[in-house]
Amino acid sequence: MSQRKVLLAGATGLVGGEILQALLVDPTVAEVHVLARRALNMTHAKLRPHVVDFKQLPALPQVDEVYLALGTTIRVAGSQEAFRAVDFDANLAVAKAAIASGARRIGLVSAADANARAAVFYLKVKGELEEALASLNLSALVIARPSLLLGNREALNQPSRLGEKLATPILKLLTPVLPKRYRPIQARSVAHALLATLPTASGKVTLHYEHLLHTGHSR
Repeated sequence: MSQRKVLLAGATGLVGGEILQALLVDPTVAEVHVLARRALNMTHAKLRPHVVDFKQLPALPQVDEVYLALGTTIRVAGSQEAFRAVDFDANLAVAKAAIASGARRIGLVSAADANARAAVFYLKVKGELEEALASLNLSALVIARPSLLLGNREALNQPSRLGEKLATPILKLLTPVLPKRYRPIQARSVAHALLATLPTASGKVTLHYEHLLHTGHSR
């Protein structure tokens, strides 16, 4: 796996930011191609930034792995349609464009209880994306399904998420009695679990709380 070339979409988010930092210090990674709507405020010898329109992606560079971490909230996006344009359309567009350039391994940041037939719109969209990716020509699809993500959004200049702000202290107190799939987890653990699993995975692999926590901490 020496001199791997990797593509990342969503590098400015909690999990995406952790994925980016880990890739940049990984000695087996030669190039990190980052797709973003705006220029990144950083430079690195391995970093290859690409400012793109996710509705009209150019031909993408050939890479060994793709990490999809694009995401928003309905509150930030402004409508269900705008939310879907990011969480479903943009992620799927990147996946298809990367596959057209030869990629066969994709890692996705999804959500606990994602289900294409869910009554909750957020979970429905997440589930539909999982199913759409599973139908593509891939040798490996690794899906991380965290619940509430813990991390410093302010440090990333992201707007605070009211639901997370209100729920975090309560869920932390309830963690010992919560079903494991609903327990809060550090974004870093999710990122590291994806990075540890995707390079050697085969077929579809879904990472739930316990696997995310154990693999993320042991990496």
